[in-house]
Amino acid sequence: MNLRNPKNPVNSIKPRNTTGGYTLIELTVVVLLIGLFLALSVPRFQSALVTDELKTTTRRIAGLLNSLRDEAIREHKVYMVHLDLGSNRLWIESDGMGEEERALARERALKLPEGVQILDVWRRGKEKKVDGETVIHFSEKGYVEESTIHLGAEDGRQFSLVLRPFLGTIKIYDKYVDMGTM
Repeated sequence: MNLRNPKNPVNSIKPRNTTGGYTLIELTVVVLLIGLFLALSVPRFQSALVTDELKTTTRRIAGLLNSLRDEAIREHKVYMVHLDLGSNRLWIESDGMGEEERALARERALKLPEGVQILDVWRRGKEKKVDGETVIHFSEKGYVEESTIHLGAEDGRQFSLVLRPFLGTIKIYDKYVDMGTM
């Protein structure tokens, strides 16, 4: 059976030029979709690229404290985190350090970025410290004094790092959390 019958008009129609290409409507739809995706995603990328010093500093301190807890357990040492609220600096000392090592640790203290400051530090059983220096202790078993470090930015935003003694966790809140009243 021959399907190509020259007398059948359906089979005798020559196909259009199928060498390719897109219509103007197809191209317009694709360009509009790309524009829509860019319009929705650029603000997210922009906010991710622009650093937030307060968030970065909060996470950095939380990471430092977690690492210090792990080191206290591994080395079986008592560590102290010194926070100088006046100069916005913090440094770490251990119970085995000599005077020269302590002075060097203080000299090499982590300075918080411009626009970020330590607002206050609360420790269970102590008064809330709003100026001067305070110390948070980590035991050789990794226990930490129950305490809260409050950080603030120039624009009024505040973060709280809550240190739990036995859980070994640091909870970060994007607001001021007063643990002394809880």
